[in-house]
Amino acid sequence: ADEPIPVGPRGDDVPRYSGSMSFERVFECVWGGRRHAMVGPTQIDRWAQTNLSCVGDYRQPKAAMLGVRGLPGNSINHINSFFVPNHSPRVFVAGEVDMVSGVGFKPERWIDGVRRDLMDIRVAVTDLCVMDWQGPGNSPRVRSLHPGVTFEEVQEKTGFPLLKADDLGETPHPTAAQLDIIRRLDPHDLRAAQLKGNPPGIRPAA
Repeated sequence: ADEPIPVGPRGDDVPRYSGSMSFERVFECVWGGRRHAMVGPTQIDRWAQTNLSCVGDYRQPKAAMLGVRGLPGNSINHINSFFVPNHSPRVFVAGEVDMVSGVGFKPERWIDGVRRDLMDIRVAVTDLCVMDWQGPGNSPRVRSLHPGVTFEEVQEKTGFPLLKADDLGETPHPTAAQLDIIRRLDPHDLRAAQLKGNPPGIRPAA
């Protein structure tokens, strides 16, 4: 389609398709590094490794999820960022993720001779902050705090130590134009169910 198709029910509105893309071209796009994927892992660790497969021991997991899906290929073929609607130690785990579905910055997980420069992990956007792995030795750090959120609150809900970015500040508010795009793409407000309690953009001080 020429324009992005809104999510949710569309009634009698049928999109007009303006072209098509074969599976071959889809994978050419993916493997050619021409996209930026925003993924929602079940677990993320201090090395930015991700898990989408199972919780608990792999041989006898407590819960099974989707499987690795496209995370292995995503890890080394194009830019990746993470979306976490409920920032907690269950997501940002202490130690290593239960199963490494997507690679990160842990050297022991890389085979000698494999190129690491193709991996590009940008940010993790959560309901509390924006994080990245641009600290010394790719250590995790908080890049910006959402309005009303403190660094101490983020650290308390993270299973590993965090650094503060030198220019740590408040996450910018969305512009009127950005909000208009969001409302047009999500006319049924499905996004409200993504964040627990659908809190206001500016949270009152505790």
